[in-house]
Amino acid sequence: MFTGLVSDVGRVAAVSGDSKLKRIAIDCAYDPAGILIGASIACSGPCLTAVTVTPRAGGCTFEVDAAAETLARTTVGAWGPGTRVNLERSLKIGDELGGHLVTGHVDGLAEIVAREPVTGQAGDAGDSWAPSERFVLRAPAALSRFIAEKGSVCLDGTSLTVNGVEGDTFTVLLIPHTLAVTTWGERRVGDTLNLEVDLIARYAARLTEARAAVAG
Repeated sequence: MFTGLVSDVGRVAAVSGDSKLKRIAIDCAYDPAGILIGASIACSGPCLTAVTVTPRAGGCTFEVDAAAETLARTTVGAWGPGTRVNLERSLKIGDELGGHLVTGHVDGLAEIVAREPVTGQAGDAGDSWAPSERFVLRAPAALSRFIAEKGSVCLDGTSLTVNGVEGDTFTVLLIPHTLAVTTWGERRVGDTLNLEVDLIARYAARLTEARAAVAG
């Protein structure tokens, strides 16, 4: 279980394997002593298992295996050396839940259809705030019904609030801090991102469907 709060941005060091199974090595700043073999790490959304951990200057390199289902349903299959990925360690009992409950089970891919700056207002001292960025994304038709205005969504492992919904498109606002400490700053129109819809919305919809079936 995760919160969608990115704690490091790793970089893919090597990829081997084929469309059935790939082993991916990721360089990061995590303390190797804190990662056990078998630990779950959210890598730009998907929950992947650390199968090796090797200390390196400034952190460690961990390896994960991505099977055919993950490669087919997420962006992981397109990763290569140099790809930057948002990382989050799994929750521990007592951790602060600052984002929303995220499972690391990607539902599908969302496509960026627009990116536009949102200029801030002048502060009390007359200085200008750094611009935020508004992203418009298109969700798969089967998933769009789970996305609601002011609800939560997880995109590439980042917990975000939905600002608006229109049909199968929705908007999110990225503040300068998030743009700087995640991979969002490099995202462009046409890019696809790993999408996990809100867990509560998914179960609420399923309960509604079940009740309707019983009533029918």
